[in-house]
Amino acid sequence: MAFQLHFGEHDLLRCRFALSPLWETQEAVRTLSRPDRHGYHLPWLRRIRSAAAGIDLRRLWLLMPQVGHNPDFFCPPPESPVVSFAEEITLVRSTPIDFARRDLTLALAETPGAAESDLGREMLADPARAVREIAGLLEQVWQRLIEPDWPRLRALLEADIAYHSRRLAEVGFGRLLGELSPRLVWADSTLTVLGTRGDHDRVLGGRGLVLVPSVFTWPEIIGAYEPPWQPAVIYPARGIGGLWTEAADRTPDALARLLGRVRADVLCALDEPAGTTALAHRLGLAPSSVSAHLSVLRDAGLLTSRRHSHQVLYERTPLGIALAVS
Repeated sequence: MAFQLHFGEHDLLRCRFALSPLWETQEAVRTLSRPDRHGYHLPWLRRIRSAAAGIDLRRLWLLMPQVGHNPDFFCPPPESPVVSFAEEITLVRSTPIDFARRDLTLALAETPGAAESDLGREMLADPARAVREIAGLLEQVWQRLIEPDWPRLRALLEADIAYHSRRLAEVGFGRLLGELSPRLVWADSTLTVLGTRGDHDRVLGGRGLVLVPSVFTWPEIIGAYEPPWQPAVIYPARGIGGLWTEAADRTPDALARLLGRVRADVLCALDEPAGTTALAHRLGLAPSSVSAHLSVLRDAGLLTSRRHSHQVLYERTPLGIALAVS
């Protein structure tokens, strides 16, 4: 299946990157029921198993067919580069009832028998209540399963956006799309998204496109959103292979003897650019301690730093890479 997006001259001016905590929340729910997605996330899945078991996710899973329409109101496309979960869940709760009814009907129709099930009939009979319950479930998932790890997830997503923004400046939009995923094909002002959950053909009409990196979407590329939402493409973020790896598991003993264990852990944790707070959360250290070690590593020529949005991101220099992977 394929999703084709046709660009006009004004659409390229409205293409942007954004990240969405709500998107990660609902895709985490999907990942729980999808063994094909478990490979990179087994440490997280083991850790949150009991917390997930305490949330009745049947309503959400019923609305998440593997192929076909998924409710857009679950996770409206982010309206700015960085939004909070609170802002996004407020939008979910304000979903117009007629829109919710149509969205629920389309999603339930994708799974045989879903609309006739007890839960399906209940949601269709009272869409306003369904929206409230769905928002409440998503909030529970966020608080119990995602929020404790959000600094780590956000750091990886922001690093992906920083990297691809740099590549956009270097190689241009058409080539960048192919680097985001081999399933994205750009030709004749048309973006084809291969392997999507359905066949779609859409003229952007000046609304542009939102590119959203995701931790839990892998291995899929998702072309999303019916009007009135801005079209979006959600793609797997770089670096998820090491997302749940603890620093001590990847720090060579020889490097720890040379630099000291904590400083070596900081260097080896920077597989992707990250800020002080995210590194502190990942390593279980005080931000002030991490900041001091980052300064020493930068002064030694092992790291560089640059400002991105609201924070300073650190990344390894070629010398730092050589030491970390030796």
